Order: sequence, then structure tokens, then C-alpha cells
Amino acid sequence: MQIKGAIDRETRCEHYHNENDRIAVKFHCCNEYFPCYLCHKQYGCGGSDVWPKEKFDHKAILCGNCKTELTITEYLASSYHCPSCDAAFNPGCALHGHLYFEK
Repeated sequence: MQIKGAIDRETRCEHYHNENDRIAVKFHCCNEYFPCYLCHKQYGCGGSDVWPKEKFDHKAILCGNCKTELTITEYLASSYHCPSCDAAFNPGCALHGHLYFEK
């Protein structure tokens, strides 16, 4: 699976590369995974469609550690840890949630 903008095997990118920056988001507008909204703008379609609430059951989050695809609901309920491998996710990603998911 290609993740545009990723610079390492855990999906870190040039914009976000701390230890716990290890998810990629499948963007609703182009159905492709990117590590962050800046990578999507730079390497993707650059659209701004967000996932509507009625599609939160779709797999749209990729754990960069174990490569498990999570539904949006699973990710939002994860307490910033992968439910499959327990790898930590960056809680700061919540600051950008409005760029990915309908409120």
C-alpha cells in the first residue's frame, strides 16, 4: 500500500515525525492514504472533503506500526493507542480532526 508523503515505514512525514506520529488517514475526497493534511495538499488532490458521520464505520485510518486499518469510530475511541498492537498515536492529531472528520 502506497502512502503518499510518507518518509518512513511507520507513516511519519516531513511535517509530523515524532515517535508517536504513526497513522495515515484515507482522505474522503480521493480515497488515498496520507500521513497528514499537509501531505494531502502537497501530494494529493488537495480537496477538502471530510468524512461524513454516517461513514465513520469505514476503514480510513492506518496504524503505521502494524498496518491494521481502523474504522474512524475505532480510531476516535482508541484513546490514542492502536487497538490491535497497542502502539501509541499522537494525541495532538485531534487538533486537526476537523480537517478529516465531520463534527
